[in-house]
Amino acid sequence: MSCLSDLSRSSEYLSFRSSIPLRKIVVDSDGSKAWRIFDSGPKSVNCPLVCLPPVSGTADIFYKQIMGLTTRGIRVIAAEPPPYWNLKEWCDGFKRLIDYLELDKIHIFGASLGGFIAQKFTESTLNCPRVASLVLCNTFTDTTVFEYNDSSALFWLLPSLVLKRMLMGNFTTEKVDKRMAESIDFMVERLESLTQSELASRLTINCTPCYVQPQTLMHLPITIMDVWDESALSSGVREDLYKSYPQAKLAHLKSGGNFPYLSRSDEVNLHLMIHLRQFDGTDLSPSYLSLHKLAASNQQPEEGTVSYFNQRDKFVKIS
Repeated sequence: MSCLSDLSRSSEYLSFRSSIPLRKIVVDSDGSKAWRIFDSGPKSVNCPLVCLPPVSGTADIFYKQIMGLTTRGIRVIAAEPPPYWNLKEWCDGFKRLIDYLELDKIHIFGASLGGFIAQKFTESTLNCPRVASLVLCNTFTDTTVFEYNDSSALFWLLPSLVLKRMLMGNFTTEKVDKRMAESIDFMVERLESLTQSELASRLTINCTPCYVQPQTLMHLPITIMDVWDESALSSGVREDLYKSYPQAKLAHLKSGGNFPYLSRSDEVNLHLMIHLRQFDGTDLSPSYLSLHKLAASNQQPEEGTVSYFNQRDKFVKIS
């Protein structure tokens, strides 16, 4: 049996797993597909923050957001989907999950593929809006930027080992600090735990040619969060995302790699609080406390964010 990663053995992760149960919720009529979720925070909040993972992630990769934000009164749900093979299936299943949990609307924090699907879900529910705001982390608006577009229809045939090797190329350990290395080890463990159908279905959605229509989301409060060091996404992909949402606020992290929610969790959590505090005192608030007061009293991390600004208003300092 392989050794557990440092994060899997950390007191914070063990406390998370011992205090917050993993729920399996079946929302599809055939009863074969179960969403796996961690739901923490006040259940009286009907507009929580929902975290959606990347291709290689499971629900527990957001444990640092759950542990950090629920102490501020924010309800946080980390959701991991069952195998869905196209976006319509995925969006229909997610809508049924929201209905099952009796949520009015949600704020979505989506990482990589999770961020792309969050945009597509928002698009699909425009006639009956279910999304209050978006925080997009290291994500994209067009799947054609990835390799394997031509072979995406064949992923269901490939064995699990081949699919995992396709993803391992993103797990570089060169030029990383200790926290980034620990986050990579943790994500490799999560990748190893995924079944063939889970991996193949996610890669199929990730590589099937599709794009977001950003003009349909212009009315929505959006924060784009990304890192300035090396990540799986090229600078061109990041620039395309900025251009798609000129009204969005930008939250830059000086470093953090592909998984800043693990390697730079304090900074990510601070940016999430700043994004969510605009809903203080409204029906869309994800917290029963005032996030303005909490964010103001929360000290900025030492190795921190270099900027947080609105593209129109230029720089806006963190209070």
